[in-house]
Amino acid sequence: MKQVFETIRLKVRKPGLHDFTDAAAKIVAQSGITDGLLTCFIRHTSASLLIQENADPDVLRDLEDYFARIVPRDAPYRHDAEGPDDMPSHIKGALTATSLSIPVRGGKLALGTWQALYLFEHRDAAHTREVLLHLIGE
Repeated sequence: MKQVFETIRLKVRKPGLHDFTDAAAKIVAQSGITDGLLTCFIRHTSASLLIQENADPDVLRDLEDYFARIVPRDAPYRHDAEGPDDMPSHIKGALTATSLSIPVRGGKLALGTWQALYLFEHRDAAHTREVLLHLIGE
């Protein structure tokens, strides 16, 4: 068994879904691991990870709109130390995922035809987000 750890740093300028599939696929291809498992873990509490459709951008917009409706910015939150998007960002992060597991087959991510990996940024301000990748296999 071989293990590889890498960190993808994503500079995001606004809330929404940001595709990092190509960056993860490149790390898998360069690892020399043919079959195994890739775990992606986001090291933040106000952003999250999703596997979602990559073909129709309306899917991503509808997801963003849905989360804006179910977690409104103007609710009476106690925690607002970093502004009005602070607590809504933590709630959205709690409702989604902090880690993803993707099988690796033949040296490639075994994603479905229409699937991609997304960082779901919940904050308004620009951030550099870190996604830690752990690849294990042979």
